[in-house]
Amino acid sequence: MNVIIPMAGRGSRLRPHTLTTAKPLLPVAGKPIVQRLVEDISGIVGDDLKQIAYVVGEFGDEVERMLLDVATGQGATGSIHYQDKPLGTAHAVLCAAEHLEGPVVVAFADTLFRADFKLDGSADGVIWVNRVEDPRAFGVVQLGEDGRIVEFVEKPQEFVSDLAIIGIYYFKDGARLRRELQHLIDYDIKTGGEYQLTHALENMKNDGLRFVPGTVDAWMDCGNKDVTVETNGRILQFVQHEEQLVSPEAELVNATVVPPCFIGAGARIVNSSVGPHVSIGARTTVTNSTLVDCIVGEDSQLVNLNLRNSMIGRHAVLDGQFVSLSLGDYSRLEGA
Repeated sequence: MNVIIPMAGRGSRLRPHTLTTAKPLLPVAGKPIVQRLVEDISGIVGDDLKQIAYVVGEFGDEVERMLLDVATGQGATGSIHYQDKPLGTAHAVLCAAEHLEGPVVVAFADTLFRADFKLDGSADGVIWVNRVEDPRAFGVVQLGEDGRIVEFVEKPQEFVSDLAIIGIYYFKDGARLRRELQHLIDYDIKTGGEYQLTHALENMKNDGLRFVPGTVDAWMDCGNKDVTVETNGRILQFVQHEEQLVSPEAELVNATVVPPCFIGAGARIVNSSVGPHVSIGARTTVTNSTLVDCIVGEDSQLVNLNLRNSMIGRHAVLDGQFVSLSLGDYSRLEGA
């Protein structure tokens, strides 16, 4: 089983954090988003996992080595592929064309999920969906009476379905998908100036391939600061009995930790209360503060704060009376 993870998007809605760090590499509950995604997929695929192909932008050698190490940690071989221009989801998947062979999972690295299911090997494909209140920003599917998918619609402005495609797909025949994606490129078939994966799915369905919906127990977005902080809290709730969240190398001095929280190695919490739903990066110091529902990156210094619903980057210095913040890497903010 090959897994393709497109992750070259700019993450503009998460600025300033994505000005210095690609969105899939931002930490959620102490691990990069993409690492948690890979671990979740590995739990589904199991021993069949062979190859993880990452489709990236210009992230640099250090990031690429980290991605390859994540693949190795799941017993797979990793590879790096580049999408130089944002030409859409179909184009992104095709950037890893050599791995579109045999059974393939495609998972876009801007979403996290929790699920307990088996792949339906009898179907030509499985498209994971989730009901949403406003489907206009999503690709959606319509189901027939027999439960199979009968139509794919990209970002419908008129209501056709509230079953949104969450960005995780299984294909029994990766080579068939590759041919369909190449067809879109060759004939310049676009919507909104981009090559859309839903077009390929619709064409394959019209050719008689059987696609069925997959469902998840929880679907968590990381599209902007507020939902990323919310996702951090939900992941902490899910993994608090599965992972050691508070490092034994963290230093707690007159500190209260309200679980679930992640506290990284070398972090110092002094005369402070953190939690619930707080993640503190390695080597960060929190002094005389109260934090609830926050993500704080590595190597930062926080003093005299009472923060909620905040996302603070790496190497940041923060001191003063603030309530809710989104502060990027290497920033300094001090009150009067």
